Amino acid sequence: MVTIIDKHTALVLIDLQNGILQMPMADTIAGVLTNVAKLVAAFRVAGLPIIFVNVDPSGPFIRIRKDANPPVLPRNDDWLNITSDIDTRPGDIYITKPSWNAFYNTKIDEELTQRNITGIVLAGVSTSIGVEGTARSAAERGYNITFASDAMTDMVAESQERSLKYIFPRLGQVDLTEKIIEVLEKTQLYL
Repeated sequence: MVTIIDKHTALVLIDLQNGILQMPMADTIAGVLTNVAKLVAAFRVAGLPIIFVNVDPSGPFIRIRKDANPPVLPRNDDWLNITSDIDTRPGDIYITKPSWNAFYNTKIDEELTQRNITGIVLAGVSTSIGVEGTARSAAERGYNITFASDAMTDMVAESQERSLKYIFPRLGQVDLTEKIIEVLEKTQLYL
């Protein structure tokens, strides 16, 4: 349950890219994207940073166990692009990660530090992989974390449920998009 959002908070959206969104998900992606769009709009009104993270596992930094059998997806020219269903703008921050964790081998921590960001709201795909990997690393770095539970999904429903029920409450606050926006708006009124 979200009770407070740090006044220096960024919205961090994980892997909402065309290539990932073609995978089968536990929840309908349309519902997730609707809630992500609400968060984006609220953060724009508040004048707070929005970070779009995509993954390029073909980069030089990724190492996958030989027996891991990751899904092989057909790649095309727009595989890495953030879905056009989300309002992206040139002033937003764009990070490409080589693995599950948006902090691993990227400049996201520098981008956040440069802007004096101390809190993040996390959403995206996949709950138990990209979102959780990023959240664990953010917690290690001392960021205050809020999870938008209805603005994320996973390929495996049980994995999502375990992240939301057992892992995320130990790392931060978990709530619905509408409640997060309500608390964000109240925070902005008192600046």
